[in-house]
Amino acid sequence: MHFIHKYGSPNYFYQWSGTWLKILSALTLILMALGLYWALIISPPDYQQSETVRIMYIHVPSAWMSMFTYVVMASAGVVAMIWRIKVAEIVVAQSAIIGASFTLLALVTGMLWGKPMWGAYWVWDARLTSELVLLFLYVGVLAIYSAYEDPRTGAKAASILAIVGVINIPIIHYSVEWWNTLHQGPTVTKFDSPSAPLSMLTPLFIMFFAFKTYFFALLFARTRNALLSRERHTSWVQEILEK
Repeated sequence: MHFIHKYGSPNYFYQWSGTWLKILSALTLILMALGLYWALIISPPDYQQSETVRIMYIHVPSAWMSMFTYVVMASAGVVAMIWRIKVAEIVVAQSAIIGASFTLLALVTGMLWGKPMWGAYWVWDARLTSELVLLFLYVGVLAIYSAYEDPRTGAKAASILAIVGVINIPIIHYSVEWWNTLHQGPTVTKFDSPSAPLSMLTPLFIMFFAFKTYFFALLFARTRNALLSRERHTSWVQEILEK
């Protein structure tokens, strides 16, 4: 596993992630501007939901990213547990912070969307409830990570919870199919016959990629800063600070 150790080396990770951070930040600005303009100006209102449908362009990508980020966090937890990579340990904690933010945004926008559609901000729907559990998992990972004085011990305990919590991801994804819920069924993933028109799907996918590039840019930035803090007494960090 030379590849993992090479790219997970603190010094080498800091070098290559700096280049990607600039690229991803630029892509985020471009995609976000294009996606928001298309979603708010070009995309038509829905015949049933009217202008309220525009919440979808924030809510759906946030919900997607809440699950995607958890998978990244759990994968980093596996790497941290097996190969004891410091960068992976930091990624677990930083992913939890970002993932909790995405999940909270998905829940809040879902409540705002649900009020005119269902007549209530919150219902104990299977999709909503499992998404709320996801938020609690993120908070739990952060709490366990910070509960130990030794960051490596905290990372190990947090990684275990992150890996165990992966079981909630398929529950969230398939909840609308497994149970009779108020939440609408799959629309975007029906590639053979999508329920939404192309004029709505296009900005939705643009916003999804904007959220994804934003996630990786933010993850790289936060991981780099945390890495500098943890490795501040090493020679390679001292060299960077002296420049």
